[in-house]
Amino acid sequence: MRIYANQLAQQLSRGLAPFYMVFGDEPFQVDECIRHIRQNARQQGFDEVIKLTAGAQFDWQELDGHYHSLSLFSSRTLIELDLNGQKPAKTGAEHLKRCAQGVNPDCIIVIRGMKASQDVQRSAWFKALDKEGIFVPCYPLTGNHLRRWLDNHCQRLGLNLEGDAKQVLLDTTEGNLLACHQELEKLALLYANKAIDGRTLTGMLLNQNKFDIFDLANAVLGGEGDKAMQVLARLQNDNTEPTAIAWALGKEAQQLLTLAELRHQGQDFNSACKKLGIWKNQQPLYQRALQRLDMARIEQLCDLLSDFDSQFKSGKLSSPYPMLAHISMSFCRTLPFSAPIFSE
Repeated sequence: MRIYANQLAQQLSRGLAPFYMVFGDEPFQVDECIRHIRQNARQQGFDEVIKLTAGAQFDWQELDGHYHSLSLFSSRTLIELDLNGQKPAKTGAEHLKRCAQGVNPDCIIVIRGMKASQDVQRSAWFKALDKEGIFVPCYPLTGNHLRRWLDNHCQRLGLNLEGDAKQVLLDTTEGNLLACHQELEKLALLYANKAIDGRTLTGMLLNQNKFDIFDLANAVLGGEGDKAMQVLARLQNDNTEPTAIAWALGKEAQQLLTLAELRHQGQDFNSACKKLGIWKNQQPLYQRALQRLDMARIEQLCDLLSDFDSQFKSGKLSSPYPMLAHISMSFCRTLPFSAPIFSE
């Protein structure tokens, strides 16, 4: 059954389907749909999540094994299958049809793919899954659909964009949902519970000092330790909210971790960047960071940021900037991590 991305929440509230096919060339919207499915599945007891990527060397028996196996430790499983921008070959198609013919009530399969062309939708494997499950096509949003998407996200983040502020934001991000969402999250951190009109928002977008957290992100990705410390000092002098700085660093750490995982799965860098919505002018910075940091180091960065969040929110960190400085320099170093020293 076909439903659209803005209908997914309502469908999930009525119960989970055994199969979801989330296809489209709008990566942020695809990610958002899969995240909602995952969250609802977890609430229904699907505690185990298995992620598979159908690359050139993928063994489709692995999908069968996970789908039909009975676990002693987790009774319900969610399998996320990324088709890696390809159509399943004959072997893959047969395995997907077999899953549809023998539905496992304790397992859900979520398939991610690029835009489903008419020949894909007419294929036997697609029809078999569509008969038992849900097909969610994700198209680029324009016009009123884009406006409604923005309204919903403003409401969820508690943002009050008045007058022409929303149109200013849409014009600035040019329909890029990921870029627009990043701006909304930043506004929610820096200007929560404050009304923002178009003139104010335009001034913020033109005033580069307001974007210093992104100057810091660019510096740490590029391994420029001295510049990162200069930017961080300016942020401290401007009394920038530490959670906004940690958010910017955390976003980059998660992007790097996902890129490293996709590279480990055999996906090329350009395809991975396209999937994550990383703009071309930013890609060299991510390449430099991945040359400097392996997956273990990136995971350590994520742990440091998690520790910062826990300590700061619990009130145990009265002076957060030394810890933010250590985290920033940990992005830049090629040497092993040293023990952090967080002086007050």
